[in-house]
Amino acid sequence: QVQVVEAGGGLVQAGGSLRLSCAAAGTSVSSNAMGWYRQAPGKQRELVARIISGGSTNYADSVKGRFTISRDNAKNTVYLQMKNLKPEDTAVYSCHALVIGPVGVRNYWGQGTQVTVSA
Repeated sequence: QVQVVEAGGGLVQAGGSLRLSCAAAGTSVSSNAMGWYRQAPGKQRELVARIISGGSTNYADSVKGRFTISRDNAKNTVYLQMKNLKPEDTAVYSCHALVIGPVGVRNYWGQGTQVTVSA
């Protein structure tokens, strides 16, 4: 059974930093595409950052230069380091794992963690 569990959200002032973590079980973060998505009230969920098995990363334009996605294979955990946070970064952030297995492609989501940035 694949599970991904986020941690690290909270309340921070504009300009501050937070680090989110996504611990995976039942699959390896180094073997799959792992991503962070966010959804703000009244808005659609959007991709924030992704890291694929080869290590390549991509980011939403709105977070480039401020957010960094990384992984620790030994801890089987993916991180999202967020710096220079802005009020518009306020959202529920969710970890996503795209797992390719014998039964095909499966999507796994965490429960989400709230990030609130005050002005």
